[in-house]
Formats: sequence, structure tokens, C-alpha cells
Amino acid sequence: MLVSPLRWLISNLSALLLAFALAVVVWISAVTEADPNVERIRTVPIEVIGQNRDMLLINMETDQVRITLRTPQSVWERYGAAENALEAWVDLTGLDSGQHLVEVQYRINPSFTPVRVVQVSPDVITIEQQLLDSRSFPVNLEITGEPVVGYQKGLAARNPATVTVSGPAEQVAQVEEVRAALDITDATETIQTSVPLLPVDGSGDPVEGVNVMPSEVEVTQPITLQESYRNVVVRVVTTGQVANGYKLTNISVAPPNVVVFSPNPELVNSLPSFVETEPIDLTGATDDLETFVDLNLPEGVSVTGDPTVLVQVSIGVLEDSLRVTLPVSPVGLLPGQAAVISPDMVDVILSGPVPILNRMTSTDVRVIADLRGLDFGTHQVDLSVDVLPDQVQVETILPSTVEVEIITAPTTTPTSPAAPTQTVQP
Repeated sequence: MLVSPLRWLISNLSALLLAFALAVVVWISAVTEADPNVERIRTVPIEVIGQNRDMLLINMETDQVRITLRTPQSVWERYGAAENALEAWVDLTGLDSGQHLVEVQYRINPSFTPVRVVQVSPDVITIEQQLLDSRSFPVNLEITGEPVVGYQKGLAARNPATVTVSGPAEQVAQVEEVRAALDITDATETIQTSVPLLPVDGSGDPVEGVNVMPSEVEVTQPITLQESYRNVVVRVVTTGQVANGYKLTNISVAPPNVVVFSPNPELVNSLPSFVETEPIDLTGATDDLETFVDLNLPEGVSVTGDPTVLVQVSIGVLEDSLRVTLPVSPVGLLPGQAAVISPDMVDVILSGPVPILNRMTSTDVRVIADLRGLDFGTHQVDLSVDVLPDQVQVETILPSTVEVEIITAPTTTPTSPAAPTQTVQP
């Protein structure tokens, strides 16, 4: 009797299910072995959404979250490093001023699949926000110091005269004034500058966590001369001439100008725009000079402060050039060698201070042909010059290269002097 297919299926259902389950297990095992699952951690920035515009976020426990993921290796390699693979945020909708525990929410890009989130750390963070506030304050300009004697300060102007302080309401409430400080110590002319603004509390201490708009104020502080005073330039007077071979290169004076005073304003106003020093004698000077000198002032006029000025005189040497004709001296010949040099006399142009050039002799300069390491035969050799005075420089050697023939040194006898065209080094 034949068994119906349905009865056979029912009688063998458990075996079929077992076979199917085993096949699935084998398939999963094969896939897993070829593309194993891996756990990876992504650090994702936390975005803040839903914040009330009247609130200021003053503290946030962290701005990043670490999300641990489990996914096949191939999926991670394809999507894991993508910037849009994961997003994280905290929603502050409806939250008022103060501290709050907020859940960190996240979203995985739908293309990033299959993937499972293992851990989110932290999953809750603490945030603190405060109500924003702003107030207007006049700028309190504090002037410190005094201008140079003979000058006076006028009424300072500031722009703008009023600024806005904004920030958390608690910090803004601590501000009592906004200060700007300007130091005019030793000023001799009107000052125009930008000065930073500082919000302070009732004790004069800076208030942190608030913004001042604008952050700087433009200040104009007039500084003018008082009557009977005048600012004049110092003119240095010299006599005599520096030594021959030297030149005057610079004269400087400190201070370059002084303030003079007279009880008679007309006397001060009648002065030229300068005052002269007492004469400085430079006769025969060969070196720099530094000295304090009195000012040559008319009767009834005095200087505010130190009545002397510091004068610095710079003196340099005159430079010139000198052309000399010198013999070429070979060096480095081996015993038994001689050198025939052509030409054996060359011109050398030297430059340096005139006094030193005038004192030089032929023993102070030597033209050298270095023959070390050269064998018998003809060679082209570059020349060099040894100069004894350090201040003298070699400008040119004419010619700078000579022909040298190295030969066997002739045997000399008392009756057979050496040929004049050969130079022998023992």
C-alpha cells in the first residue's frame, strides 16, 4: 500500500526540520568564518538641539560619546569610518535654567547594516544652562600718570561712551561698572588709541563669563604744552677735524629734544626751533666718542629735567685701494724639486683703511703658489695671498693663475749661480 505524500511529510517533519537547522548552522558557520564579526568603538561628537534661544549653555559634561558596535568585518571596513555612519545628540527642548541629566541619543545610518550597538558611554550626561541677560553700562575711563613736565592733559573723549554687557543672568547681575584704563606717563603729545574694556564687580574684581560689546573703546586724550614752555630740538655743535685717514660717520644725541622754560613767555617763543650744545672738540680723533654735554641756553631760559644731553660721535677710517707687484712664492716642493713659474711676478690689489695701507711694507703681503702633491711636469696653479693686517682685504690677483713647471733641482756650485727664472725651495 502506498503512503500518501502528506502522511510521509508529517511522519518525517522532525527529521526535515533538524536537517534544515543543521544546514543553517553550517551556512552561518561558513559565513562567519569567511567574514567574522568584530567589535569596534567610534567616538562621535554630541550635537545640542532644542535649546531655548534665551538660554546659554555654560557647562556640558562631555561633547563626545563612545559607541561600541558589533558588525561583520567587511561591513565595518566599508561603512565604519564614514563621517555620517553615526550621529549623536542631546535634546534640551523644554528644559529651563539649572542643571539637568540628559539622555544621549544616537542614530545609525541605514546603509551601515548589519550592525548591533553593544554599549554607549556615557548614555546620560550632565548639562547646565542659564538664562541670558544683557545690560548697558557707561564706560568709566581711568587716566593714570602724568605727562612730561611742561605739558598738561585736557579732557579725554571716549567712543562709544556706553557698551552692552551680556551673558548668564547671574554673572551680568554681578557687574557694577565697565572700566577702561589709560596710562599717560611722560606723554608729550595727544594720545589716540584703543583701550580694552573690563567689567568689574562692586569690589573692583573682574567678572568672568560675560561679553562686552564692543570689547574696546577709542580714547582721545589731549596733551598740550603749558604757557612758558616749549619743546625744541637739540643740535650738536662740534669743532676741529678728525685725524687724517679717518671720517665722521654719525652723531646722535639723547634725548633728541628737550622742553625749555622761562617765566617770560615771549623769551621762550622767540627761540628758534632748536637749542645748541656746548662745542665738542674732535681735533685728531681716531675713535668713537661718548660724552655728556651742557646745552647753550640764553639767559633766562632753563631746561626742565636734566640740563645735560648724551652725545655719541661715531668715527670710521677712510678706505682706499693699493696696487702692488709681488713675486710668486712656491710652497710644498719636495726635496730635489725646483719650480719654474710664469709669470713669476703678479699684481695684487688690496683695500682697507688708509692709515694701515700707508704703513704696509712688502713683508706684510705674500703671494703663494701651493705645489703640494704635484709631480714633475707642467701645471696650472691658482694663487692665494697672505696678508698680515686683519683690516686689509684682497680684491684681485692679476693673473690669479700661473703656469708652474716642476723640474729636478739643478746641482749648484759656488761658481755656478742658479738661473734667475728658477725658484728653489730647500
